[in-house]
Amino acid sequence: MAEPIYERAMPVVRPARHSQSPPRTLVALIVLAAALLLPAGAFAAPAPQGKAPQGKKKQARTPGTLVQLSGESGCLVDRSEHHKSCGSARALQGPAPFLGSRAVALSPDGRNLYVASSESDAIAVFVRNPKTGTLKQGKGVAGCIAAQGASGCAPAVGLDGPNSVAVSPDGRNVYATSVDSQSLVVFQRNPKTGALLQRFDGTGCISGLPLPGCLTGRALVGPDVVIVSPNGANVYVGSFFGNEIAMFNRDASSGALTQPTDSSGCIAETSAAGCAIGIALKSPEGLAISGDGASVYAATALSNALVVLNRNTSTGALSQATDGSGCIVEAPLAGCTTGVQLSGANAVAVSPDDEDVYVTSLFSNSVTSFTRSSSGALTQKAGTAGCLVFLRAPGCSFGRAIKSPEGLAIAPEGTNVYATAFSTGAVDVLSREGSGAVAQVPLKGGCIGPRSAYDCSNGRALGGVSSAAVSPDGRYVYAAAFKSDAVSVFRRIVAPKHR
Repeated sequence: MAEPIYERAMPVVRPARHSQSPPRTLVALIVLAAALLLPAGAFAAPAPQGKAPQGKKKQARTPGTLVQLSGESGCLVDRSEHHKSCGSARALQGPAPFLGSRAVALSPDGRNLYVASSESDAIAVFVRNPKTGTLKQGKGVAGCIAAQGASGCAPAVGLDGPNSVAVSPDGRNVYATSVDSQSLVVFQRNPKTGALLQRFDGTGCISGLPLPGCLTGRALVGPDVVIVSPNGANVYVGSFFGNEIAMFNRDASSGALTQPTDSSGCIAETSAAGCAIGIALKSPEGLAISGDGASVYAATALSNALVVLNRNTSTGALSQATDGSGCIVEAPLAGCTTGVQLSGANAVAVSPDDEDVYVTSLFSNSVTSFTRSSSGALTQKAGTAGCLVFLRAPGCSFGRAIKSPEGLAIAPEGTNVYATAFSTGAVDVLSREGSGAVAQVPLKGGCIGPRSAYDCSNGRALGGVSSAAVSPDGRYVYAAAFKSDAVSVFRRIVAPKHR
């Protein structure tokens, strides 16, 4: 049988942001079309009727719920768009694209927010007020870095169609994947201003293509997501079209990256690039690493799987068990364990205590939950604790406005999980219990989104919300929305002990 076209590497074009724009890839078109077949409010419970009782005090909001900041403090949109109640920013066209689950990143010191903007070919840079949570973009080159220095930004190479971004634990570097350039881009970060600078000596870019100013790398066919290890020694990239994960060694002083030339430099479904062989690695779109640095987890969209990789904490090399513990898949596959509601596995996140792992799955419209052992192995939680689904599914709990979930973010104290839903435009609020199970917060506090998202509190500039991040102090949540060309700011209601 001929190989399906969506499983081969192929030229990449822009993702569809408006009806006139072509999709970034055939995969994105197929996925987006399937995800948008139903209206946002289908199968949702009708809005409650009647007036609220008078003369009663307003109930306190449930911890973890979100309140969007008022006026221009609550959202920034690209200056090419008009939004009467949001502020304006540069280099925000197509932020957090459909292909990519980590397009928003905060610096460890909480001073800066970075957003990958695919249609601006840029990384937007914002200075964050730690007390108020508000964002401000610097002038000129301090406010963004872009291909050919567009929009008055600092110039960069290999930044065509950036889709994911990560900050090193020491705050010295920012790394971004760019699907059109098939590249991993390296930036120096100014710790005082947050501004980014790329070196043009060959160390500022690694690409799977012969790009001027970039070094050549392996396993970079459609790079989609990037993460940095907790010790700052390694950087990992998931390549959607290559069915592979690349590994790089990071220089602690300069942030420069080198890729091992042997099989430890990547793990893939085939040995074509000289990589180690893995299972269920078709189209990795989500990556996460445990706090102890011993495990890397990959959500693979076309394998419908959660992949478990063992990380050598000394060398950074990845390996996978073949006894069934190395992957959890929706349909039976040799060498893997079977799980449920993992169709189109997308984003993955590890709880701060390293005890649980969570996955969003696009086609299942779900958030699935797994218990992590001390060895890094995973077991899907039993019964309704193991899956939360937008459309009711046997054996799973019911979720609202979680249609086409893309991104995941976990509060630093671990009490809440936030899922971004591309189709409904909602940021869904899940409470995390002591067992690690999650449940959606009841009533309108369980999600914030546009008016079309039934039973959610109202939010602004959330069309195609795709990625989110929680501030290091746990007080604010930031979300980027592809269709709205925007980043939104929310105050998080926290329990007194977490203030």
